[in-house]
Amino acid sequence: MTERRHNGTTVDQQQGQNEPADNTPNVLNKALSGLTPRWRDWWVRGIVALGLMLIFFLTTYLGPVAFMLAVLVVQITCFHEIITIGYSVYHSYHLPWFRTLSWYFLLCVNYFFYGETLTDYFFTWVQREEPLRILSQYHRFISFALYLAGFCVFVLSLKKKHYRLQFYMFGWTHVTLLIIVTQSHLIIHNLFEGMIWFIVPISCVMCNDVMAYMFGFFFGRTPLIKLSPKKTWEGFIGGFFSTILFGLLISYGMSGFRYFVCPVEFNNDSNSFQVDCEPSALFQLQDYALPGVVASVTGWSTVRLYPFQIHSIALSTFASILGPFGGFFASGFKRAFKIKDFANTIPGHGGIVDRFDCQYLMATFVNVYIASFIRGPNPAKVLSLIWTLCPDQQLSVFNSLKEHLTQKGLLPMLEASGPPDPIH
Repeated sequence: MTERRHNGTTVDQQQGQNEPADNTPNVLNKALSGLTPRWRDWWVRGIVALGLMLIFFLTTYLGPVAFMLAVLVVQITCFHEIITIGYSVYHSYHLPWFRTLSWYFLLCVNYFFYGETLTDYFFTWVQREEPLRILSQYHRFISFALYLAGFCVFVLSLKKKHYRLQFYMFGWTHVTLLIIVTQSHLIIHNLFEGMIWFIVPISCVMCNDVMAYMFGFFFGRTPLIKLSPKKTWEGFIGGFFSTILFGLLISYGMSGFRYFVCPVEFNNDSNSFQVDCEPSALFQLQDYALPGVVASVTGWSTVRLYPFQIHSIALSTFASILGPFGGFFASGFKRAFKIKDFANTIPGHGGIVDRFDCQYLMATFVNVYIASFIRGPNPAKVLSLIWTLCPDQQLSVFNSLKEHLTQKGLLPMLEASGPPDPIH
């Protein structure tokens, strides 16, 4: 729910001059030339939004690898847009090494996060490949050494009379890394829990953005917040109820397909990602008793739902009530630097940051939600760690586990029923 403009415009902070930059295709401009600016903006935004949805559907069809690449592309583009704003603000001071160091730190942070992900989710494969095993073992040390090299170069590049500005930009880069790269990493983690945890939150934010705009466009009268003058209470409330309904429907449609609900795992035999499992109880239909008042009105005593649909209410509620604050934050940022959009990458929508500002806040919430209410201990990861221990340490773990099971009174029952099935 960020403030959008059909005409991406930037302001040079040093000269205070407006530089309009309309990147709408000429064919579209000619086709809509007879419309008022208000309706022209509506049609441009709508047509481009449909195109973005088609790209999203295509990416969904291509699978998890395509999503990972898309997240990386969006992350790099967002980083570029924000860093470019910083450079345009302070470029007249000729700060040395600013752009080079900014991209170097982006590389370092991505190396750290993606290396951690590689170790967490592809542990067996990493341990099997000798170069990767060594890199995994010393990954954090290598990451710190790379960052330390960039830190030293920054200190050596400090220029007299410009210390304060250089430290401003150093902080600018690191805050951008914190907001963009860290949350992109959380999106990847959500994806590995199952594509439904990736698609539903993103779709809820998209639905809320579109429906809030539609309700605000046709019915909006009451201003919502000064940071975004075009936002209205009518749009906010209409977007909320639309997103709740949309979340329930899309969750119901996706919960019946293993392709969406199964965790994304790496198959060491085929060296490829696979999405196949026996769906957990979260994605199996269950009967829920309705409250007496609702039952008397509808005539239904129970309703059959997927448990995930209950969770989707929490996701869609956050997307429609708290998610927009990511957009308000972005609006405040743009007002602080007197720019209408972060860039003019997407006609009618501004830059990539303008389009994905709410998505990053949503990604953090989903990751926290999964860790707090969904994810449990993973026996396969525990066993993967045990395999890396030396034989004496493995024997010690075995004896400790045996003693624990004996104290719980479970060991005699296990011996009577025979050895347990192996964990794959």
